Amino acid sequence: MPMDPGEIERMIKEALPDAEVKLEDLVGDGDHWSATVVSSAFAGKTRVQQHQLIYAALQGRVGGELHALALQTSAPQT
Repeated sequence: MPMDPGEIERMIKEALPDAEVKLEDLVGDGDHWSATVVSSAFAGKTRVQQHQLIYAALQGRVGGELHALALQTSAPQT
């Protein structure tokens, strides 16, 4: 069963309260998502560390309930 985009956003914002999250359903099936996430929590972290924060926020759902997730992450521009 596909994961609801509202649930994806809620989980990310729960872990990263200041996050700006933009989701796009890549193929229209609810299983393949692209997420652009901007958060101050990413400042000073490598891209891998930023993505690990998102995967942790999604609590193991990537690869299962959330089949595929393409990520773009960044800290806010100052």
